[in-house]
Amino acid sequence: MVKSNLPQNFNLILPAGTQIVTKIEVKNPASNQSWKQGLVGVIVESPTDNSHAYLVKLPDGTEVSLRRHELSIRKQFQSEGLESGGDFLAEYNLYDSVIYRCIVGSRAYGLDHEQSDTDIRGIYLPPAMLHWSLYGVPEQLENQENQECYWELQKFLVLALKANPNVLECLYTPLVETVAPLAAELLEIREIFLSQLVYQTYNSYVLSQFKKMEQDLRNTGEVRSKHAMHLIRLLLSGITVLKEGFVPVRVQDYRSQLLSIRNREMSWEEVNRWRLDLHREFDQAFAVTSLPERPNYEKANQFLIEARQRAID
Repeated sequence: MVKSNLPQNFNLILPAGTQIVTKIEVKNPASNQSWKQGLVGVIVESPTDNSHAYLVKLPDGTEVSLRRHELSIRKQFQSEGLESGGDFLAEYNLYDSVIYRCIVGSRAYGLDHEQSDTDIRGIYLPPAMLHWSLYGVPEQLENQENQECYWELQKFLVLALKANPNVLECLYTPLVETVAPLAAELLEIREIFLSQLVYQTYNSYVLSQFKKMEQDLRNTGEVRSKHAMHLIRLLLSGITVLKEGFVPVRVQDYRSQLLSIRNREMSWEEVNRWRLDLHREFDQAFAVTSLPERPNYEKANQFLIEARQRAID
């Protein structure tokens, strides 16, 4: 959720009709009557700049003048307590809840070199107390400095069911560093996420990315060769998924050709010709695949329910 900066942005002129909450004790200029802070009102006249005051009408019709630092927008005021979840979660190290940690990317594909990053991905399952709290838990934990990203279990399962290639590769990478018993059970049923959706997801992504690269080629005369390599690799992977029912991560059979793309030894025309051939092969694999039209939502849902039950302990 994106937090609004309105309460701290004193340069913003609030329009007439905005409901506010007073941050100070307010006194009636025409009598000795006063109201404690927290009073509700509505702006009836806004200043031209923040060096002047707002005219605010109170519930009984009284009008008072308040400066910007003396009032809060009502919606912001009511949300302040709910936005303190970061303070609540700060008492816990959610990384202690990681149940699966693996290496993906170039090192898992066998396409790495000395300067390649080590991309770590995985799953975390927070204690039920945190998950059930008002503040909830983040959908993913990220540490960009260490190239780490861990999805909360439900988010991971949803992405896998949508045939997200990055998530599916987590389930099939040979480089696994941490696997808790629950994660081991997930790996045992990983085939439930494989379906014909792989064809749509992989194909559409490659098509959109090649269109952007062709625009880059027209505009700048070059393309990102590493990105082109991984798009070809994605098509090769998708074809294998449809034909053989598993996600290939290592690319031994095509390693030299893929590296020739990254190293700019293969011309753009050759790369594009290979891509079109792979699209046709993908179409043929889709026509005869034995994978189901959709993944096994019921089994994934049951796994999540059982995992949530265990998180209570």
